[in-house]
Amino acid sequence: MAEHQLLFLLLLSLHSSLLLPSAQAEIFFEERFDEDGWRNRWVISDWKRSEGKAGTFKHTTGKWSGDPDDKDYDANDAGIQTYNDAKHFAISAKILEFSNKNRTLVVQYSVKFEQDIECGGGYIKLLSGYVNQKKFGGDTPYSLMFGPDICGTQTKKLHVIVSYQGQNYPIRKDLQCETDKLTHFYTFIIRPDATYSVLVDNREREAGSLYTDWDILPPRKIKDVKAKKPADWDDREYIDDPNDVKPEGYDSIPPEIPDPKAKKPDNWDEDEDGIWRVPKIPNPAYKGPWKPKKIKNANYKGKWKTPWIDNPEFEDDPDLYVLKPIKYVGIEVWQVKAGSVFDNILICDDPQYARQIVEDYFANNREAEKEAFEEAEKERKAREEQEARRAREEGERRRRERDQRRGDRRRHRRRDLRFEKRPLPWHTVDLMHEAPASRTAMSMILVTTWMTIMMNYDHKGRSNLIQ
Repeated sequence: MAEHQLLFLLLLSLHSSLLLPSAQAEIFFEERFDEDGWRNRWVISDWKRSEGKAGTFKHTTGKWSGDPDDKDYDANDAGIQTYNDAKHFAISAKILEFSNKNRTLVVQYSVKFEQDIECGGGYIKLLSGYVNQKKFGGDTPYSLMFGPDICGTQTKKLHVIVSYQGQNYPIRKDLQCETDKLTHFYTFIIRPDATYSVLVDNREREAGSLYTDWDILPPRKIKDVKAKKPADWDDREYIDDPNDVKPEGYDSIPPEIPDPKAKKPDNWDEDEDGIWRVPKIPNPAYKGPWKPKKIKNANYKGKWKTPWIDNPEFEDDPDLYVLKPIKYVGIEVWQVKAGSVFDNILICDDPQYARQIVEDYFANNREAEKEAFEEAEKERKAREEQEARRAREEGERRRRERDQRRGDRRRHRRRDLRFEKRPLPWHTVDLMHEAPASRTAMSMILVTTWMTIMMNYDHKGRSNLIQ
């Protein structure tokens, strides 16, 4: 038993050591929103609130957290989710001020777009200097902006914008973000040698240098626009063989010759058809205009290219990678459809610690999250199919009622037309002229006449009185 306990303690110690940063690493900020204390660290901005355009955040795991017991909320694995559609969202947390000079900077977080976002951001910002957190908004200067920005089917951009001497510089590379509805981790690493890496779910999406992938500084080298190809520069890779001689009689070879297999038809009449001539065919001996063979050019120097020279406007800055001292981390986005869950925010100088967090999350949550999402999708599709079926049934019911009403109106119209403008029998007209003038007698005559009509006309309005 003691051996089992010792083994368990060793495994627990090993697992804990993997989660802890190395002894020389430093964590500047880490937020997993796993308990209510996050509200004391984060300040929701009032930016746009007076205009009725400010959204808010709620503490939740979202719709498919991977927790089979509670799909709506789990305080042990929650994030903050944008709430209210077509709003601006701004929230920030203060950090103990630090500088990334002479050290690697790692910025990492996760975001899950549960909603059909249509158009909106999912990025975070690092802020420097003093910031009034209650007024933090889109016009607040920042030192780094990093993360997804989606709009329609065309824009699926992954922003990496660096501030240098008061001006913002976006990365020149076209980086694409994830657009599904699962949790994804975004990691930006910048090193003292001004190299960088962008990772999505621990997979490198892009890497390079601040010198070449941002237009922060002029390029070190430029093409010499004054340079011209030297007159003796031979850029012919192949030349004509001077020892190759055109064969004698080559030019006299005709391109076509008479067809040796052709024969004049038996029914050919020269008086009517003219003189018969042998048709011609391509001459297999004809090779086209003579050209000497090509051989390698011994003086070939390659294709001439404009040379590069030092850029006189380039002035190096060894601190190009250094951001202004960081004092805040914030989320400031606008979204047409709200519902994005932000979580696992990390700012440190240890890429391995950041990598381990992603690995642990996927090991513990990824499959469960996928299963929960797939189950939610099945329920959504079943619900939509049921609603569509109900809509079709309701439309069919209304169509039948409409057709029935139209049929009733047509039947009433035919019945009314049956007695409209119908001529009275000749003897009824005579009775009306010869009847007494008294109103009562005339009324009796009319009633009697009408009854006679009703009794003696068939269903098609044809009279049976006159045969």
